[in-house]
Amino acid sequence: MHEDGNGRGVGEWTHALEAELDALRQRDEVRSLEVPSGFGFCSNDYLELSKHPALRAATLAAAEKSTRLGGTASRLLAGQTAGWHDLEEEFAEFAGTEAALFFTSGYMANVGLLSSIAGPGDIVFSDECNHASLIDGIRLSGAETVIYRHADMSALESALTVWAGAAGKKLIITETVFSMDGDLAPLVEIAGLAERFGAAIVVDEAHATGVFGPEGRGRVIELGLAGRALATTHTCGKALASAGAFVCGSATLRRFLINRARTFIFSTALPPYFAEQIHAALELVRAADAQRARLAEISAGTRSALREAGWNVGASESQIIPVILGSNQAALAAAEHMRHIGYYVRAIRPPTVPEGAARLRLSLTCGMDAGTLDHLVFGLSGARLTFAEASAARASG
Repeated sequence: MHEDGNGRGVGEWTHALEAELDALRQRDEVRSLEVPSGFGFCSNDYLELSKHPALRAATLAAAEKSTRLGGTASRLLAGQTAGWHDLEEEFAEFAGTEAALFFTSGYMANVGLLSSIAGPGDIVFSDECNHASLIDGIRLSGAETVIYRHADMSALESALTVWAGAAGKKLIITETVFSMDGDLAPLVEIAGLAERFGAAIVVDEAHATGVFGPEGRGRVIELGLAGRALATTHTCGKALASAGAFVCGSATLRRFLINRARTFIFSTALPPYFAEQIHAALELVRAADAQRARLAEISAGTRSALREAGWNVGASESQIIPVILGSNQAALAAAEHMRHIGYYVRAIRPPTVPEGAARLRLSLTCGMDAGTLDHLVFGLSGARLTFAEASAARASG
């Protein structure tokens, strides 16, 4: 078959991509899409609102009355509706801020926020375990980036001291509930250091929204820090069982993002009925004290049981519980074992977590019962044997 220059180019690129995939396979880091099966521990539907009949009814009613099902354009063109305006005002009140702006995803919110407010000459101090969306936003900003050891306030203080004389604006960025470790950022200490060194803070509440604080309003509200952050981000695709995310802060920040955040400016709006879905979810979240209490109870019990069984769950203090196994092979073997006995748990490997820190990530929801969680802990004991057998086979082979 005759192959022109373009065909050769495509072939070269395909070969290069396959070579990279092969390298991932050699390191046990290749990923694939799977349809969940068995009892799942991967969902971020912490309050189980995705199955709530009131949320379903509100969404269907909103779609039925909507004049269109598509966003049709960006919000700066034809995608703006009264529903989005009203929802942003409602969410600002929920977050304890003057204003809020809705983005189509949490990733878009963090990238749009950080790539627009920071720039060359500024200094950004970022926790080493921050989410990829925060990391990518910082990279796109062009700001000087200083990575400090995870949740280590001495390290952050030292970094701030080194850069104290720099001319640029200073920004400290952290999650509140860390997505892979389930531990909580020392926000009070971070806020204190920020004020001492003349820095601002940006706080990602993704895994705290709906779960922590009065009415599920997050850790910033819970710790009495409202008004002390330049911005907070709150995703709707987790405990709110919807989609999109809010950046919350001052009215000035909102106006600035409308004009400068490329992920907002150049994204098609979500369908108008989504605003009604998020509004309904927000009402349910605010009234979900019993579900939050139940989630906290089963999370604490599961962490305790895992530690007693000898598993390393790190410093988890939330509904996210890592079972840290170390090698990629151990994590994959454990995940396969759990799938075999009816539990769907994914192996989390680099680059999502550091080298040598592969794990199972257990994500708990409020409807899980004690028997299921006890069986989970018991079932993990078989994972040790599975990995030992796999290791012995590799050594003999």
